[in-house]
Amino acid sequence: MVREERAYYGKHGEPRKFDPTFKGPIHSRHCTDVLCCVLFIAVILGYIALGVIAWVHGDPRKVVYPTDSRGQFCGQKGTANENKTILFYFNILKCASPAVLINLQCPTKQLCVEKCPNRFASYSNVKSPFRWNKTYWEYYRQFCQPGFNSPRKSAAQVMRDEDCPSMIVPSRPFLRRCFPDFTTKNGILTVANKTTFKDGHGKTRNVTDLRDAAKGINHVLDAREFGMKIFEDYTNSWYWILIGLVIAMVVSLIFILLLRFTAGVLFWFVIFAVIAVIGYGIWHCYWEYSSLKGKPGSDIAIYDIGFQTDFRVYLQLRQTWLAFMIFLCIIEAIIILMLIFLRKRICIAIALLREGSKAIGYIMSTLFYPIITFLLLAVCISYWAVTAIFLSTSGEAVYKVMINQGRCIYANRTCNPEVFNTSNVTKQCPGAQCTFAFYGGESVYHKYIFILQICNLFVFLWLVNFAIALGQCTLAGAFASYYWAFKKPADMPSFPLLASFGRSLRYHTGSLAFGSLILAIIQLIRVILEYMDNKLKGAENKVAKFLFCCLKCCFWCLEKFIKFLNRNAYIMIAIYGKNFCTSAKEAFFLLMRNVVRVAVLDKVTDFLLFLGKLLIVGGVGVLAFFFFTRRITIIADEAPSLNYYWVPLATVIFGSYLIAHGFFSVYAMCVDTLFLCFCEDLERNDGSAEMPYFMSPELHRILGRQEWSPRKANG
Repeated sequence: MVREERAYYGKHGEPRKFDPTFKGPIHSRHCTDVLCCVLFIAVILGYIALGVIAWVHGDPRKVVYPTDSRGQFCGQKGTANENKTILFYFNILKCASPAVLINLQCPTKQLCVEKCPNRFASYSNVKSPFRWNKTYWEYYRQFCQPGFNSPRKSAAQVMRDEDCPSMIVPSRPFLRRCFPDFTTKNGILTVANKTTFKDGHGKTRNVTDLRDAAKGINHVLDAREFGMKIFEDYTNSWYWILIGLVIAMVVSLIFILLLRFTAGVLFWFVIFAVIAVIGYGIWHCYWEYSSLKGKPGSDIAIYDIGFQTDFRVYLQLRQTWLAFMIFLCIIEAIIILMLIFLRKRICIAIALLREGSKAIGYIMSTLFYPIITFLLLAVCISYWAVTAIFLSTSGEAVYKVMINQGRCIYANRTCNPEVFNTSNVTKQCPGAQCTFAFYGGESVYHKYIFILQICNLFVFLWLVNFAIALGQCTLAGAFASYYWAFKKPADMPSFPLLASFGRSLRYHTGSLAFGSLILAIIQLIRVILEYMDNKLKGAENKVAKFLFCCLKCCFWCLEKFIKFLNRNAYIMIAIYGKNFCTSAKEAFFLLMRNVVRVAVLDKVTDFLLFLGKLLIVGGVGVLAFFFFTRRITIIADEAPSLNYYWVPLATVIFGSYLIAHGFFSVYAMCVDTLFLCFCEDLERNDGSAEMPYFMSPELHRILGRQEWSPRKANG
């Protein structure tokens, strides 16, 4: 047995020795991973410099304001377009390109106007062979090029040079651009209540021709209508959404506080409550499935109706409720099977959670630390988004030769609008124009914009992981001070959370940055792999697809492992104050020496905490569902009128999950810290008067004797 113990410990490091002076997180520390700390500070300074450079060269007006063919912004103050806030396309039929969905640029002349046209008109109506229609002209001239007031050109020349649009279509503004005003009445597509119109050549066209030629615009308009309805729902229900989120926060806080006194009973209640809630969901789905039997249209398959913005359509189908019922049955079966096979481990995990609830009860400030992490993450996300926008708008205006009719060798070539009229292009290609295409340029700075965007993303990932690491190390230090206090809470420091936060920033910024750097590199590689995979989606190379799939899977697993290792390394840093590599090594060996406990307790505690979050989110979600669908008769009149009730419902559910996750993340960090401290306590001490345990008697009774260890095996 002695030889077996030595071999076991020799493979996974030497166990901790008894130290009578050790009383938790050490106070005599030194700065760790100084080189990485210096690099981290230098990168932050460089990131600030990158933001300044992007701010100097970028122009967010390129995102806010549309741009006409001369490269001028519509609606910009101090210019001739100050009152012309909407962009008008001369030939909307040319906007059928998918580019209209990306940057809303069309291969036709674009003009800033005060308002969109509200009726059909064509140039042939203005200048007919028999008479000059002044009424038409006064209306039509506002959509012609500035200065084109009394045309002397022939109609063919005007159409060729695009001095005026060949026709105008009743439109409505969307994203500050004029798009055809499509409406459907009695199943018939119309524009301004008309089904036919005359194009610029006097040919009668059907509205469906306009729709087919501008399918991209249809998608944009559908998205616009869908988005407006969602915005309207948020406007009508934001007050009740906030109330739902406040309820979720209060319930989460009460749940955590109740764990302080009734952890065992409460977790068993959570387990059976989740089973009961899912069971009710199964019964409700079966009831809806049965009640729809025989109703007209209820047996239609989901894939036959396609995507519908009104989700209530799906609720009228029996297949929808059958799918819900099958899904809930699978979840219910998984939970019940886990309870049957892990019932003993659940008792052990509950004991650890009970100890964690005591620690949180003594250090209540830890429950509100996620607010600090949230603020740090908000700053990182905001800075990254603003920098990305300024970088993407830092290019110069690029102009290209556009040919309205015929062919030309200079088509789509870059041009300079200032000297274009004096060039040979206009002579060789009559009607050619130098129009704005996009923002880019050939400058040295612009060539490196993509690289700068990658740098922006990488530093963003690094900072986000550092903010999370700082929170984990801070919480670990606070909870470790609780565990290693022999007399609780008398031996605990006055402000354990604040003291741990100060130690983490003062001494271990480099170590936290080191761990965050490793994780950021892996995440950046995953982003690049996803980008390359999307670029190669149309490729037929099966080997390349398989290779990318394997790489993405491997790096996903690697990221999960690094997150687990970093989390435990931060706990060791918070306790002993060593550098990242040493702490990661000691944490890994400590976990390997207790691998059976880790394999069981880590996932079981995560499972129990997940059930707690599921109960809170499910309870608040069910309450919100009955409220927004007006099924609570007492307050049915208070419910807002909505287009899609699932909009506020989904918002409440998602927000409730984030709130519950914030509270339970503190609990999970507490449990992980106490578990590592417990493992070290078993190695350092033996429970005698000279070497007493720091753990509670209940924790030792349940955890200390349940799992095999070399010391235990030797008796």
